[in-house]
Amino acid sequence: MLVKSRPPVSGRLLGTGRRSVDNFLDTMRIVRGRFAARPARYPNIVWSVWGLGWVLLTAAAFVRLDTPAGMLRDQWSPGFVRLADFFTQFGLGGWYLIPPALLLVAANLIDWRSLSRRSLMLAYNWTCLAFLVLSAVGLSGLTVNVLKYAIGRARPLYFQDFGVLALHPFAFDARFAGFPSGHATTMGAVFGVLLLLFPRRWYMALAVTACIASTRVFVGAHYPSDTVAGFGLGCAFALACGVVFARLGFIFRPTQSGLPVRKASFRLVAPER
Repeated sequence: MLVKSRPPVSGRLLGTGRRSVDNFLDTMRIVRGRFAARPARYPNIVWSVWGLGWVLLTAAAFVRLDTPAGMLRDQWSPGFVRLADFFTQFGLGGWYLIPPALLLVAANLIDWRSLSRRSLMLAYNWTCLAFLVLSAVGLSGLTVNVLKYAIGRARPLYFQDFGVLALHPFAFDARFAGFPSGHATTMGAVFGVLLLLFPRRWYMALAVTACIASTRVFVGAHYPSDTVAGFGLGCAFALACGVVFARLGFIFRPTQSGLPVRKASFRLVAPER
């Protein structure tokens, strides 16, 4: 009985490494080719209106809600605070960064050429989704961390000492990194992705993500204006990523006006035969 000999471990690792590099280079060629072939004709989204609305909501929260929130910081019931502390953990970026990153690593190691058309489309769609989530959450997260340390707003912990507007720019101290909220930015990015994928269910996505973002106020980590500003920032990044993805033909197709529309071919579950 003949037994096929398997290639040595070093050979298999070398082959996997070459495949990974080839997959990466193929992806870069596709992206560059689509950018070159498709002019930058983005949909007519009036970003200035979005920006003005974001600023006005943040200002309204600052004027009307921040001082009451600072005064109530230690007066919430312990049970309510524990509940808010449980749900606030779902605003951590790791929940939305690590799984897509692992999926992209796995996608970069598989042999795409050996997949059937059905499996290929599934792998392609999941990879595009992972890249969208990683881009929206990751880019907005990097931006908010730069902003919050550059602005240096004191957290509600120091409300009695400084009031609602104490700025310590570039203090590089977590105590003075209140504006905007990082958790709320993550939730805003998640909402933006869900809005693009399921526009008819936007109210459900908004209710869940906004509630999680608001827990930062009840646990005493942020003022309401911090969460409003962060939520709007994350949502804007997600929508901008969706517009770029539509230009590339990933997940969405471009429209003349309004948000990108999800393509009919984008499915995360294989249709029944």
